[in-house]
Amino acid sequence: MSTHEAPVSRTQHLIPAAAILTLAIVVAWLSFTREPAAAFLFPRLIGSVMLLLAVWNFVRAFLGMAKIGDGLRGQAVLNVLPGLALLLIFVLFAAKYFGFYVASTVAFFGVYSLYDPASHLALGTWLKRLVVTVGFMAVIYGLFSLLLKVQTPRGLFF
Repeated sequence: MSTHEAPVSRTQHLIPAAAILTLAIVVAWLSFTREPAAAFLFPRLIGSVMLLLAVWNFVRAFLGMAKIGDGLRGQAVLNVLPGLALLLIFVLFAAKYFGFYVASTVAFFGVYSLYDPASHLALGTWLKRLVVTVGFMAVIYGLFSLLLKVQTPRGLFF
């Protein structure tokens, strides 16, 4: 048996690039079709930049220029699925029902806890996760509410 891994096919780079391009198209389309237009200025800017970068990424993958990394392999997909499920719950349900900041705090803490390699049995690790989450959400609140004055989804809590 050889110690060399099988070569990465173009498809392993093309599938994730197509998924990201699809997501970017949806985000850009939603940001340009929602009203009031002034409330969606920041999402339009982010959506447009995301779409431009996604198109560039897809073209690179399509032309075979994306040679970095292993592409999309089965174990990588399995590793990402729990975080993806949590984020889908956040996007599709929690942000509108609970409010953006409360749902974002829970989602960030959940994803951070899922992928943090530190022990899940040590109290100090949980305190660190909590402090990082609160700090991150303070920055997000300051950026969105105070600096950019972005309208975020209101929910049950605020």
